Amino acid sequence: MNFNFLSPVSDLVLAHNELLSTQSLGKKIKIHTEQQGIPDLDDVNIVIIGVLENRNDINYIGEEFSLDEIRKSFYSLFPGTWNASVADLGDINKGESIEDTYFALKTAINILVKKNITPIILGGTQDLTYANYRAYDNLIPMVNVVNVDSKFDLGDSAKPMKNNSFVGKIILDQPYNLFNYATIGYQTYFNSQEEIDLMDQLYFESYRLGQVSNNISLVEPVLRDANIVSVDLTSIKSSEVSLKQKFSPNGLDGKEICAIARYAGISNKVSSFGIYEYKPSKDDEITAMLVSQMMWYFIEGYNYRVKDDDFSNDNNFQKFIALVEDEELIFYKSNKTGRWWIEIPFLTEVNNKLKRHTLLPCMHEDYLEACNNKVPERWYKAFRKNCV
Repeated sequence: MNFNFLSPVSDLVLAHNELLSTQSLGKKIKIHTEQQGIPDLDDVNIVIIGVLENRNDINYIGEEFSLDEIRKSFYSLFPGTWNASVADLGDINKGESIEDTYFALKTAINILVKKNITPIILGGTQDLTYANYRAYDNLIPMVNVVNVDSKFDLGDSAKPMKNNSFVGKIILDQPYNLFNYATIGYQTYFNSQEEIDLMDQLYFESYRLGQVSNNISLVEPVLRDANIVSVDLTSIKSSEVSLKQKFSPNGLDGKEICAIARYAGISNKVSSFGIYEYKPSKDDEITAMLVSQMMWYFIEGYNYRVKDDDFSNDNNFQKFIALVEDEELIFYKSNKTGRWWIEIPFLTEVNNKLKRHTLLPCMHEDYLEACNNKVPERWYKAFRKNCV
């Protein structure tokens, strides 16, 4: 694997790592260093890649960008009872142009996902999600993207892409590979009514901050169905982060964002996980530690992945049927994990590109609603997307 565009982890971080306990993560993972080069990835399951690109920030002023504090915090943590092997591949530096950075990131993700290695991407501005998405062009026919954000980031696709407008490019740029886009933790006052209406018209999913905070398990099926998960750190409330990172008094708290990271890790489909909009500062310890804990929980979740969606064997599941108006809804419950799915039989009939979406992750509550003659919203949106 040719990763000659990656720069090694800094000597400052490596010197800090030398002082840590032999049981710490920094001593347990493979690290790209100047002396040793890029580590062998044959037995590696998860890699960390930093992307030092922030020129598409709408408030960009040319400040220096570094992920050293995150690495120092992450290396100092202790691993759980993990079987997965982790490597830190270092950083993708700013290219001569932003497109050069996109190309390097797209290339890295494409290579890694083909090798069944899951990258954790640290940025940098969230428009890097666009490069992440484009890495899947020749990997899978249709892609599901989940954005943990206070805003939809739709923007005006006719204008040059910025960190607050990359989703419009994902939707409208060819090739058209996007099946579902879901936003977790959006705050209404940060989004125009036109954008909120557009999300509904496109039958995309959106979960308000209040909904998520009231019942965090609501987002588990959405993350179970995602290929790409992108987290904007401005979705976290100001009291949880350092001074320069502060954005809004309202937002997700530390426990909620770590629970979301763990759900993403547990998902069998999530094959890339990005954390963006990090803003280094002198009082950086709180944000760096929170990002480190998000990474820790994603890896923890990854280690608890269970293949529970094989419904070819009757012993693996229970089947439930609910009649809603004149529609027969078929539900499946895994005997291994207790997780639920709902069947979308028409998808394979109408569009072969969507075969893998035949079973849609859902909650037990969706089955109970169907029993009370109410069509589950996720099922309805998937149905409408296929009809337009």
